[in-house]
Amino acid sequence: MKPFVFIFSICIAFTTNYHAQFFTKITTGPLVTSPGDSRSVNWVDINNDGFMDCMITNGPSGGQNNKVYLNNGTGGFTSITSDTIVKDNKPSDGATWADMNNDGDMDCFVVNWYNVNNMLYANNGSGTFAQISSGPTVNDFGYSETAAWGDYDNDGLVDLYVTNSWGVKKNFLYHNSGNSVFTKILVGTHVNDANESRSVNWTDIDNDNDLDLFVTNETNQNENIYRNDGGGIFTKLTAGSLLNNLGNTMSGSWGDYDNDGDLDVFLANEGSNNSLFRNDGNFNFTKIINDTVVKGVGHSFSSSWSDIDNDGDIDLFVTNAFYASQKQLNFFYLNNGNGSFTRNSSDIIATDSTWAFGCAFGDYDNDGFEDLAVATTRFANVDRPNLLYHNNGNSNKWITIKLIGTQANKAAIGTKIKVKAIINGNPVWQMREISAQNAYCSQNDIRAHFGLGNATQIDSIKVEWMPGTIETLTNVNVNQIISITQSISTVSIKEKKFENDLGVYPNPAKEKITLKLTENRFNKGDEIIVRDISGRKLIEIILAENTEELTINTKNLSPGNYFIYFRSALGMITKKLIIN
Repeated sequence: MKPFVFIFSICIAFTTNYHAQFFTKITTGPLVTSPGDSRSVNWVDINNDGFMDCMITNGPSGGQNNKVYLNNGTGGFTSITSDTIVKDNKPSDGATWADMNNDGDMDCFVVNWYNVNNMLYANNGSGTFAQISSGPTVNDFGYSETAAWGDYDNDGLVDLYVTNSWGVKKNFLYHNSGNSVFTKILVGTHVNDANESRSVNWTDIDNDNDLDLFVTNETNQNENIYRNDGGGIFTKLTAGSLLNNLGNTMSGSWGDYDNDGDLDVFLANEGSNNSLFRNDGNFNFTKIINDTVVKGVGHSFSSSWSDIDNDGDIDLFVTNAFYASQKQLNFFYLNNGNGSFTRNSSDIIATDSTWAFGCAFGDYDNDGFEDLAVATTRFANVDRPNLLYHNNGNSNKWITIKLIGTQANKAAIGTKIKVKAIINGNPVWQMREISAQNAYCSQNDIRAHFGLGNATQIDSIKVEWMPGTIETLTNVNVNQIISITQSISTVSIKEKKFENDLGVYPNPAKEKITLKLTENRFNKGDEIIVRDISGRKLIEIILAENTEELTINTKNLSPGNYFIYFRSALGMITKKLIIN
């Protein structure tokens, strides 16, 4: 059965030529005329009207109310003034939005510094909120920097991770048990390391259909990757260039900048060159050292990826702040499509000098081009208005996809979407991962946006729901916003046919094994991976043709326990393998 697709916005007319400026600065409206000591930017559809609203947190030591701006659907915003979510008067830093109780609307968690309790708001479904005052998430105190929702155990409920940079310094992990009830996790390095942590990302680094944890640390401390091994178990990794890159790292932003199907990471550093690491698979990374994107010494605090010109690859924006009482310029890098970047210093988003903190992309007017909001902090003891830039657009094509989970969490956090189209005569696959925290104090529009260049039609849209069910759409029109609801029947097929239908013979084995499906054959494109118990990928096979059974040479494997991962269009099976 095909997934349910609802189209709620179609063709938009574009200009035929590129503008000299990619963005126009918006100078009217409450979002840009309400000064604050601002920290986080979150694009989120609070009232389910199909338009992105905007939250901006504020965080001076004495406290300041946060701001929520409702999108009126005509390009403007209205400030919420009477709801509890804008009456906290706390020293807030980051915020993260997701549907924590799967009731169809987005809930909000806001962190505070200065050993002040964090805050959790349940969306009432009418654009109003109820503040939750009980439970560990709002009674742990701390010096919290930011937070992110992510379903680490694939039970369909988003869990919550919070970073801390002072005091006890240990980060918080809360497991979601349903009905807005959370349990604090106390065991594991991911909750007992005591670094000065800034940013956190839940992201599937190794493409094994579970969310790993990536945490950035400041004060010349290495970053942390905690590999998700399933069952609530995380393993701290320490090897490789990414995890031995001592710096004052404020933010990590994951995105597939080279369109090779895995997520790379950009690190925003305060007081030194920023860093870009290319993902080479299996938690191996190559540090990029010769590109302009890593040669600008800045005082960087956040960053966000987006295909701002809709040419089929993601571009990068980086904020700068807090240096010698001098206003700072932000960085804007255009992706050249060959693994390199060009710095653009002339666009308005790169010429506005201020102290900028969080930044996020979101298409607030649904015209198919992503706009940019930037939070500005207090400078020279004066609160500053925040920044909003409207994307001027061009003639390039696009598609924006909203996902609705049924077996996965409702907001589809952690789901990956892949889109294939012919761009400039070449088949191009692009990938996005739905995230509730894209960088430090930054959450992009969770709708997945793809630029398509001169493509006239989309060949394929592949949705990889957590924890591995795949749904595919073909021959989809460009220049539209669509909604895809996870097909329950597809998940049921996975559960029925994938329970015990992969045979591994012999097991235990020595020099070879034979794999056979009891109800299906193997198909072209199916993938088989063998990993050891530490998660290292030792064998990878992608089938070039259909076959009834498959023989794998295992004579190079040392005696011990291993895991076989079989992935197809129906989902994924994991089997234990013993080598004698």
